[in-house]
Amino acid sequence: MRLHTFRTTALLTGLLAALTAALAAPPVLGIPAAHAATSLRAHASGACDAGQLCLWPKPDFGGGRRTYELSDTDIESCVPLPKGSSAAALANRTGRPVTTYQSAECAETAEFDTYPGGGSWVPRSPYRVRAFKVWER
Repeated sequence: MRLHTFRTTALLTGLLAALTAALAAPPVLGIPAAHAATSLRAHASGACDAGQLCLWPKPDFGGGRRTYELSDTDIESCVPLPKGSSAAALANRTGRPVTTYQSAECAETAEFDTYPGGGSWVPRSPYRVRAFKVWER
């Protein structure tokens, strides 16, 4: 029960942090601050195409993006990130649920969260992501 509560809390905390940052941001290209979140999301969606899982090493989609597609990812298999790397932000546009893991072995003894495949945007993961699994719908 604790993990379920933590996952929900972590997801809500991430969404609240993104909304707070967007509302506090100065206008973007003359767009009022209230619409900045939409503009930022539109920018991020151009950086992660439909059908992809995109991972960034820095919060707020910063740093070099790493992408994974269903065509080269085994379903329901643990996919560790390259040794020594991790992700702090992600976008799931695969159309399938994706679980991210703090552990490089997808161990459930460390933190993990599952994100819906319809377009999940996580600007600040609650932990460093070191592996993931893509699930059947």
